Amino acid sequence: MGKIAVVTDSNSGITQEQAREYGINVLPMPFFINGETFFEDIDLTQEQFYEKLEGNAEISTSMPAVGSVTDLWDKLLEEYDEIVHIPMSSGLSSSCETAMMLSQDYDGKVQVVNNQRISVTQKQSVMDAAVLAEQGKSAAEIKNYLEETKYDSSIYIMVDTLAYLKKGGRITPAAAALGTLLKLKPVLQIQGEKLDAFAKARTVKQAKNIMIEAVKNDFSKRFKDETGENMHLYIAYTKDRETAMEFKAQVQEAFPKAEVTTVDPLSLSVACHIGPGALAVACAKKLS
Repeated sequence: MGKIAVVTDSNSGITQEQAREYGINVLPMPFFINGETFFEDIDLTQEQFYEKLEGNAEISTSMPAVGSVTDLWDKLLEEYDEIVHIPMSSGLSSSCETAMMLSQDYDGKVQVVNNQRISVTQKQSVMDAAVLAEQGKSAAEIKNYLEETKYDSSIYIMVDTLAYLKKGGRITPAAAALGTLLKLKPVLQIQGEKLDAFAKARTVKQAKNIMIEAVKNDFSKRFKDETGENMHLYIAYTKDRETAMEFKAQVQEAFPKAEVTTVDPLSLSVACHIGPGALAVACAKKLS
């Protein structure tokens, strides 16, 4: 039975410290801030990021340099037989396509998973991959499982301010101005490929209820699991952990049979598009 290494990127929200604890490898995502390069969780903390974001710094995301990906693979293959590499959703970044192209030089030893997930649901895929590797599955078998189950997850996000969606060109200035005037709290959805509009709320309370109802609907209709017993539930947020903990209690009350397993900050690549003060609820099917 071959030894398998699991690799992901910091879009999964897994910190370097957690990576050491879980025995996995996390490539830090690079960010350009006012022309300087920083690496998530290496020389850029959540706090520093929001300070710069709210200070109106020019922030853009990039992808790990080709050399840093192949160097990590080469180093791991000295100790492991195969690698399962789980980058963020191909619909949200080109790092997945690049990794797939690079893996062609590795004679099948590196399996890149097009998992169509990001942040807390991507993190779940990484944890599932580690469990499957422990169970003796090959890298190809793990890739197949993760790609077959990639759509078995949802993320709903309430955005607190429209400024960052406007800045990123995801909504028009006119829509942003109207939304700000009406104090709208849009609810977005990530299911597979991309970030989409889902609903408009007038208050935070209404937005929270919309997200909870959306998950209830997914449980009963998409996952045929009314109570969510076979589902993982997560809360995610940008900057404001306290509000996220309050929301966790509300979500847990709405789903007494499903456990809210984590409350995690959303990865910075999502945060730079939606800004601080966002709240999210996410779910993913448990490993079968």
